[in-house]
Amino acid sequence: MIQIYHNNRCTKSRQALQELEKSGQAFEVIYYLETPPAKAQLEELIKKLNIKPFELIRKGEKIYTENYKGKTLGDAEWIDAMVENPILIERPIIVSENKAIIARPTERIKEILR
Repeated sequence: MIQIYHNNRCTKSRQALQELEKSGQAFEVIYYLETPPAKAQLEELIKKLNIKPFELIRKGEKIYTENYKGKTLGDAEWIDAMVENPILIERPIIVSENKAIIARPTERIKEILR
């Protein structure tokens, strides 16, 4: 089943949710700010995204600019930062069985819906 890591306050996330609804495919909405992923889940998600943890960080967030900007952290430390502060996780993330994408731009959803 397809999953979307969703933040309803985010325009891009709302657009991605609408695209999934239009697709007619079954999907699960994960409100990751309310139920943040555990460290193991986040590690698996990053693996499916095929990116480095730092690439999943939202660099415009206040918590990033105040606490992390300019710091050189290892992959495990960036993952810990996202576990502690899920607002740092880029969104929306769409996940299928073995693949995940950051749906920015929204058209990237087609990569999952094929």
